[in-house]
Amino acid sequence: MELAITIIQLIACLALVVIVILQSGKSAGLSSAIGGGSGETFLSKNKSKSLDARLARLTKWVAAVFMLLTLVLVFITK
Repeated sequence: MELAITIIQLIACLALVVIVILQSGKSAGLSSAIGGGSGETFLSKNKSKSLDARLARLTKWVAAVFMLLTLVLVFITK
């Protein structure tokens, strides 16, 4: 049981790293705002449907699974 959970946790860890690397930096939005970029663009209106929004949502879920598996492993090994 412990080995299976450890393998699933390793997969979740690798997935989390890949998802975070795929996300664009938050500084890209800030530089366009300071540089005179318009706040009312097509991309800002449809931000919830963008790839970055989906990746951010997926990051939260995978991180929650990773933390839960970590807690399970802590209680199993005691």
